[in-house]
Amino acid sequence: MARSTPEIPNASMADIAFLLLTFFLMTTTVASDKGLYIQLPPPPEALPPDMNVEIPERNLFKIQVNSFDKMLVEGEPYTGTLRELTDQIKAFILNDGADPKSSESPQKAIVSLKTDRGTSHKAFIDVLDAAQAAYYEIYAERAGVTVERWREISSNPNADDLSRQLYDKGRGLLPNGQVEIPMALSIADPTKIGG
Repeated sequence: MARSTPEIPNASMADIAFLLLTFFLMTTTVASDKGLYIQLPPPPEALPPDMNVEIPERNLFKIQVNSFDKMLVEGEPYTGTLRELTDQIKAFILNDGADPKSSESPQKAIVSLKTDRGTSHKAFIDVLDAAQAAYYEIYAERAGVTVERWREISSNPNADDLSRQLYDKGRGLLPNGQVEIPMALSIADPTKIGG
């Protein structure tokens, strides 16, 4: 008589696999990358056809960063510090028509940043931070607070009435809902020259 091999009972294997799966799903944490907080423009099809507006050269503060992280500011090689760049951007924004080679008004001033495909992330972030710092310093001075306090206010402008008032004062909220000094940063698509 042939001897039969005993079978291993597997009726509860599916239950055990399901319990293990549930355990790992419940105990695993997923890292959430925050990335850069940049408000994107609406898609081109959502813009009205008359949006092709020519911007006078004097209202553009142009910064270009090549694949070697070297900068051109207003078409000239730049060797200064990021702090000096922030000061130049502030002077450009607040020119208010005084210098005919600089912005007509803070509302029309645009800081344009263009990079190359080979530009390092660090160089891009450093220049973007310098441009944003110029606006934050202007807003903080107008609101009569420190830059650190302004960053707290701007990260949550609806926190309380005082914060909202300081936020509106810093940016210069007009009765029509527009602001006197909008943060106008233009980040162009990178060129494809570098690696």
